[in-house]
Amino acid sequence: MCLIFTGYLAGMRRAWPAYRTLWIFLLLGWTVSAADRALTGPVVTWMIENDVGFLANVDKPYALGGLIGGLFFAGYMLTQFPGGYLGDKYGHRTIIVISLIWAGIATMISGVITGLVAFIAVRVITGLGEGAFYSNDRSLIAQETPLEKRSLGMGVVITGLALGITIATVFAPNLIALGGDVFADGDDAWRMPFLVLGAATLVVGIAVAAYFRRQEPGLPYAKATLHLLAYSAVGLAAVMGIYFLGNAAGLSDLWIAVLEVGLALCLVAFVFSRRQSEVGAVLKNRDLVLINLAFIAVLWNLWFFSFWSVSIVADAAGSSFGRSAMIAAFNAGAGILGFPTGGWLSDLAVRRGIGRKPLVVGFTALQCVLTIAFGFVVAAGAANVWLMAALLFSASTFFNAMQPIAQAMLADIADPAHHGAAFGMNNLIGEIGAVLSPAVSGALRDATGGWSAAVFVDAALIGGAVILFLLVREASGSGEARPAGRFSRRAGSGRTTASSSTT
Repeated sequence: MCLIFTGYLAGMRRAWPAYRTLWIFLLLGWTVSAADRALTGPVVTWMIENDVGFLANVDKPYALGGLIGGLFFAGYMLTQFPGGYLGDKYGHRTIIVISLIWAGIATMISGVITGLVAFIAVRVITGLGEGAFYSNDRSLIAQETPLEKRSLGMGVVITGLALGITIATVFAPNLIALGGDVFADGDDAWRMPFLVLGAATLVVGIAVAAYFRRQEPGLPYAKATLHLLAYSAVGLAAVMGIYFLGNAAGLSDLWIAVLEVGLALCLVAFVFSRRQSEVGAVLKNRDLVLINLAFIAVLWNLWFFSFWSVSIVADAAGSSFGRSAMIAAFNAGAGILGFPTGGWLSDLAVRRGIGRKPLVVGFTALQCVLTIAFGFVVAAGAANVWLMAALLFSASTFFNAMQPIAQAMLADIADPAHHGAAFGMNNLIGEIGAVLSPAVSGALRDATGGWSAAVFVDAALIGGAVILFLLVREASGSGEARPAGRFSRRAGSGRTTASSSTT
C-alpha cells in the first residue's frame, strides 16, 4: 500500500511540476503589487471630481495628479537595475520577498500620511521597493521553466498585473465608499484603498517567503535589505531633490517629470561607467537596446490607460465614477486573456519554426490601429460606453499578448548569467514612459479640455514601437528546448547555477 501511495505522489509531482507552483506564487505577487501601484489613478480621479485632499483648489489638477503618479514610477524606475543586480548577487527569491513586504508596508503608510509632499515621498519609497520585483521575477521564471514553456510562464505570471490593475480599478469606488463610512471625515475616504490593499500585499509577501523557505532555507534577507536600502536612499534623495528644486524654480509639473527622466538617463550612464563587466554585454547589445527603447512606448501605454482610463471614460461618456471604473476595467481585464494567450502562442510559434518576432510586430501593430480608433471615438464626444469598452478590451488584448513574447525574446537574446541585469535595464529604460505618461497626458488634458490628444500621442508611440521591433534580430536557435534547471546557491555569493536535473 505504501509503495502504491508513493507511486501515486510521484505521478502527481510529474503531472504538476514545481515550476507551475512557482508561477502561482509569482502571479500572486504581481497581483498585489500591481494593485498597489494602479490604485493612485482612481484615487486621484476621485479627489479631482470631489475637490478634496491634495487636489482641492488646484489650478491644474490633472497635471499635478499625473506628476504624483509619475514620481511613483521615478522611484520604481531607479531600482530596476539595482534590483536585478542584487538578485544576481543574493538570489532572485531573496529580492522578490523583500520587494513584496516593502511594498505592503509602504502602501499602508500611504493611507495614513497627511500632506502632499509626505504622500509623494511615501509613494516614491513604495516605487523604490516595488521596482526590484520585475527583473527578479522574470529571471526566476527564465531559470526554472523549461525553454519550450518560457514564454507561457512569463505570460501566466504577468497575468497578475492585469488582475491587480483590474482589482484596483473596479474596487476603488467600493473601498472609497467604505472609507467614507469608517472615517469620521468623509474627505479621508481615499485612505481606505491603500490600507486594505497594502495589508493584502503584506500577507502575500509573507506567504511567498514561507514558500521560498521550503525551497531554499537561509536566504540572506538582512544583507540584501541593507544593500537595497542604500540604493533606495540615494534614489529617494535624488527624486525628491529634483521635485523640490523644480518647485523652487517655478517649473511646471510636466517639466519636473522630464527632469526625473533625465535622472534615469544619468543612472544608466553611471551604471555603464561603474559596472561595465556586469552590464556591458546588456548595454552594448543592439537587439536588447531596440527592445528596451520599444518598451518606453509599452510602459507609456500601460500606465496612461491604467492611471487615467477612469477619467477618460467619465469625460468621453459623461458617466459616473463607479460606472466609469467598471468600463475602464475592460482595459485592465483584457490582460487576463492576453498575457497567457500571447505566451502560449509565442512558444507554439517557436516550436513550429516561425519565431516570436512576427507575433510581436503583428500584435503591436493591431493594438496601434485599435488605439487610433479609440481616439476618434473619444474625440467625437458623447461616446457609447460599450463601444469604448469593446475598443479598450480589443486593443489591450493585443497589447498584453505581445508583452510576454517580447520578454521571452529578451531572455533568448541575453546571456543567462546576466538575465537579472538585462531585465532590470529593460524596465529601467521602459519606465521612462511610465514616468512621463501620467504627467504629459494630464498636462494635455488640462491644456485641451479633453483626452483625445493624449490618446493619439499614445498611438503614435506604439507605432514607433512597431518599427523598433521590426529591427530586432531574434536569437538563433531560440527554439531548441532544454530542461528546466535545479538552481542552488554558490557558496558565499547567493547567485544561482543550473544543473541538468528537472525541478
